[in-house]
Amino acid sequence: MSYYFNTVLQCSFDEAIDRVIEELKKEGFGILSEIDVQAALKKKLNVDFKKYRILGACNPPYAYQALQVEEKIGTMLPCNIIILENDAGEIEVAAIDPIASMQAIANPKLQDTAENVQTKLKKIIESL
Repeated sequence: MSYYFNTVLQCSFDEAIDRVIEELKKEGFGILSEIDVQAALKKKLNVDFKKYRILGACNPPYAYQALQVEEKIGTMLPCNIIILENDAGEIEVAAIDPIASMQAIANPKLQDTAENVQTKLKKIIESL
């Protein structure tokens, strides 16, 4: 089982970020964090790296459900979505598969929540 699902877009890097954020909003997600990996690596290590952004997305009702049944689930939240310029110069978007990540937790009460979030994230990736 893959731990993510992805798509390649025909647009600019910045446009891809805007499109991802808009699709996340449609499915009830907000952005809790945004990490510019390219800028961080340049600042911390003085190395050049490709365009690479990590969006930490959260759907509050599902996060709340998960926290009610598994107190330490916060170690795996929020759902990360990446936007990157791959080696072929294409803009790729990938999202974590919550079912794959939840397999590390032995709590069957998380299954429904993980399935619902997976459905939403797949819909977002497919709609881009």
